[in-house]
Amino acid sequence: MDAKIVYEDKLMMAFKDIHPIAPVHILIIPKKHIASINDIEEGDVELLGKMIITARNIASELKISEGGYKLLFRTGKNGGQEVDHIHLHLIGGAALHEEIRPLEVDWK
Repeated sequence: MDAKIVYEDKLMMAFKDIHPIAPVHILIIPKKHIASINDIEEGDVELLGKMIITARNIASELKISEGGYKLLFRTGKNGGQEVDHIHLHLIGGAALHEEIRPLEVDWK
């Protein structure tokens, strides 16, 4: 399945998630390999800022800014990271529930 690219420049690309959880679900991915948020370095600050600005711009282009959206980085197994490369989820286009909670009830 080919990615439906919505944005690309020399530093990153953004495309539609193949398993969307909302009407708008875009992945913003840097071209530089960074395995996870745990692996970012001081020199990556500008790149990460550009990822967030890109998400904001895409949200505006897709007309979901006013209604709101979520930005999400997943980190590590417990954070739900499935791919060994950082990516920022832009999720919106509908009212979103907050479903982030431990899988197990007895965590306290």
